[in-house]
Amino acid sequence: MEINEAINKAKKNDQIAFNFLLDTFWNDVYAFQLKRTENENDSEDITIQTFSKAFDKINTYNEDYKFKTWLITISKNIHIDLVRKQKKSIRNTSKDNEDNYFDIVDDSPTPEDKIITEQNLAKLLRDIKKLKPHYQEVINLRYFQELSYKEISEELKEPINNVKVKLLRAKKLLAEIITKT
Repeated sequence: MEINEAINKAKKNDQIAFNFLLDTFWNDVYAFQLKRTENENDSEDITIQTFSKAFDKINTYNEDYKFKTWLITISKNIHIDLVRKQKKSIRNTSKDNEDNYFDIVDDSPTPEDKIITEQNLAKLLRDIKKLKPHYQEVINLRYFQELSYKEISEELKEPINNVKVKLLRAKKLLAEIITKT
C-alpha cells in the first residue's frame, strides 16, 4: 500500500490503513521525540498522542505537505504544550467530549489478534510480561477484564483515542514477541 492510498483509505475509516500508517511512521515520530525529550517513556507517550490526534484529524490533512512532516509537526506541538503545562504546573481538568473522537479501531480480528488468540495462555502471559507496564495494563484491561474502550479510557484517565492507539501498538508489539519465540 502506498502512503497516499493509505491516507485516503484512513479518511474512510479503514482499519488496515490506520495500522499501515502507524507502522510506517511510528519509528520516525518516536525517534524525533526521543531526541527532544531524551526519555523513552515521554517519547512513547507523546508518539501515542501524536497518532491519536492525527487519526482524529486525518480529514484535515493537506496533501500539499508530506504526511511525515504533518505528523512531526503535531508531535512537536504536543511536546511544546506538555512543556508549557509542566512549567505552569497546571493540570488540565477538561473532560473530552466522547462525541468528538474519530473511530479508528473496529472490532474485526486483525492478524495480530489471530496470532495472539492461538497462543497457549501461560505462554501468552509470559509474553505479555515482556511488554512495558503501560502496554501490559491496556492488554489486561481489554482482553482479560474485557472492558470497553470507554471504560479503559475512564480507568486510565486518558482520552479514548490514546487508549485505541496504545492498544494497537501493544497488540503489534505482542504479536512480534510471539512470532519471535
